Amino acid sequence: MKNWIWLALVLPGAVLAQEDIGRPATTGAPRIPETHSVEQADARLLQVKKDREVVEAEFSASETLCYEKFFVNACLDKAKEQRRLRLAELRAVEVEASHFKRQNAVEVRDRELEDRAQKDAAEAAYHAEHPKPPKVAPEDKPLPKPAAVSVAQRQAEHDAKERARAAQEAADAPKRAANAAAFERKKVESEKRQAEVKAKLAEKEAKKKKAAEAPTR
Repeated sequence: MKNWIWLALVLPGAVLAQEDIGRPATTGAPRIPETHSVEQADARLLQVKKDREVVEAEFSASETLCYEKFFVNACLDKAKEQRRLRLAELRAVEVEASHFKRQNAVEVRDRELEDRAQKDAAEAAYHAEHPKPPKVAPEDKPLPKPAAVSVAQRQAEHDAKERARAAQEAADAPKRAANAAAFERKKVESEKRQAEVKAKLAEKEAKKKKAAEAPTR
């Protein structure tokens, strides 16, 4: 009975000591190398993501192995501790890289604001030394001088106008002829109606006169 008690006390320590062989010491906070560029920070953050997946996969495999051992709880506690330490180290890398990116963004923004302020100050100083001339109102601008026209140009313009007038008259000739024919037709019709009216009036007057001359009985 004493032998079993002694084994129960000694074996867990032996198992844990055997599992620690070849592992680095984990005491103290992990020392994280400094990041020096945004590209390096992005690469580290990507690697942290991959390493975190590996740690979780290794922990899952360790759990499976622990359930096959005699001292299950001790094995699980050791696996959890190794997982915690590894995740803490990865978290430290992640925090440092993220902090560098935020700090770099602030510095870039500050430099841009400073450059903009210097540029604005330089432009203001330049405009103060070189003021723009006042704008001239359109009515104050001198009218452009008419271009000199030669005799040949005036003659050419006159000939062009005459040709245009002749062409317009030729185009309007059929219309004028139609209007004249319509006028003559209306004139003939009007004279015909007037003659008919006169004839009717004369006939009416003749009847009245004949009736007046007839003897009364």
